[in-house]
Amino acid sequence: MEFNLADLFEATVDAVSEREALVAGGRRMTYAELEARANRLAHHLSASGIRTGEHIGIYAYNRAEWVEALFAAYKLRVVPININFRYVEEELRYLFDNADLVAIVHERRFAPRIAAVLNDLPQLRHFVVLEDESGAGDSGLGSIPYEDALAAASPKRDFAQRSGDDLYMLYTGGTTGMPKGVMWRHEDLYFGGLGGAVAQPPIERPQQVSERAKAGRGQTAIAIAPLMHGQAQWLVTSSLFSGNRVVVYTDRHFDPDGIWRLIERERVQMMTITGDAMGRPLADALAAAEAGYDLSSLTILHSGAAILSKTVKQELRDHLPNVMVLDGFGASETGYNGTVLDTQGPVAGPRFTMNRFTSVLDEDLRPLEPGSDVVGMLARRGHIPLGYYKDPAKTAETYREDANGVRWVIPGDYAQVEASGTILLLGRGSACINSGGEKIFPEEVEAAMKSHSDVFDVLVVGVPDPRWGERVTAVVQPRAGRRPKLEDINALCRSKLAGYKLPRNLLLVDEVMRSPAGKPDYGWARSRAREAFGTTPRS
Repeated sequence: MEFNLADLFEATVDAVSEREALVAGGRRMTYAELEARANRLAHHLSASGIRTGEHIGIYAYNRAEWVEALFAAYKLRVVPININFRYVEEELRYLFDNADLVAIVHERRFAPRIAAVLNDLPQLRHFVVLEDESGAGDSGLGSIPYEDALAAASPKRDFAQRSGDDLYMLYTGGTTGMPKGVMWRHEDLYFGGLGGAVAQPPIERPQQVSERAKAGRGQTAIAIAPLMHGQAQWLVTSSLFSGNRVVVYTDRHFDPDGIWRLIERERVQMMTITGDAMGRPLADALAAAEAGYDLSSLTILHSGAAILSKTVKQELRDHLPNVMVLDGFGASETGYNGTVLDTQGPVAGPRFTMNRFTSVLDEDLRPLEPGSDVVGMLARRGHIPLGYYKDPAKTAETYREDANGVRWVIPGDYAQVEASGTILLLGRGSACINSGGEKIFPEEVEAAMKSHSDVFDVLVVGVPDPRWGERVTAVVQPRAGRRPKLEDINALCRSKLAGYKLPRNLLLVDEVMRSPAGKPDYGWARSRAREAFGTTPRS
């Protein structure tokens, strides 16, 4: 047995086979039932000619079969590829080709989109269709019905020996340019992204994972974000390795009242969201619920993939006084960096404790001295990805080796190390605004603006300015029935921000665009801001 994701899952199944593992819509499965269905799909794929190391896509909204397909891929030693259900033909053509897909497990509603690009993709040869309410036809794909495929295949666990070197890949991005496949070894993902490195006491043998799952009582976590994103995949996988029960939110649209009702009904103890994109409407639903919800089971509300603003975090804490509300900081390209601390300092921004894996480096990849006030690059070492699939240039730019031969992942976030050793996260370098020679990080301005009662969501970008280079511009989604004014927002923000960071333009929009996982679409915001206030290309 190795630190292979299928091996770890199978060992956990053996330890807690009759525990309930998965709740998704109207489906409930024990660990043994979930594994048997994953085995059947893996055997079907093998019988259909899918071989070790090949890539299969999963193209569906949240549902139980998403999880089954994920573990079927692990078992067969093929690589599961997440397909964004928002993509249009050009993006799908690129992804299917770049990822070298040979098969797709897809919902029926997506068959026409697949068929539209199939002629350009001769390597894509096998399709398994999941039924949905769409009534769409097969579009000539020759797809095998999912349940027929499972019924004809063996539920047995008779697969080839696996390795901790087996590949996991996650396509990320898409708000700026085409998505990129981040490649992880299974062992590195377990320790770097699924909690293995922070387990206490430390995990030293793969057998310890299932031993601890058996010793635990089993808790219930809820996956709200789309499973096509790493945050939800990692939550489901790590929860199942812990012997816990996972509730998958299956509604196609984000319904905060429905989520609280689901948490109430299933007695969920741990929930993970993606920043203010989910946190704000969830807090509003708590405030609006006259009869309230019975959330006495809930103990932890964790935000991953995006950090909660101070305002939204406090609102959630006010409504949920017995729940620990916290942020984790990490990314698909880095793994888990740490938990955000609730501390204040002269500069606003998220802070977290430096650890043996996370540091802030200068341009020569040397760690910054605490309290130096130098701005450096956030970096992580240890169990990190191999790089980007078929993109050696981007890999060399992001994954770098220092003078001592230590390999670091440097995703583009700027930070400082305070005198206490705490890391202060400033923001993403690619989103940084340069105004009059001053660097302004949008995240800091956005956090300040969200404290205004009329602001529901906001993205801050730069637009061309003939004098200052760039002018700070706020693209704001106001609360329903409100029309905030720039002078009122700035009056509130002056106590939180230096004058040069205050927005000079305000654009009100019906909705701030984010990915389904809550990631900001700065390209969209910059385009809208330029249309309204300036069109000179940004250098």
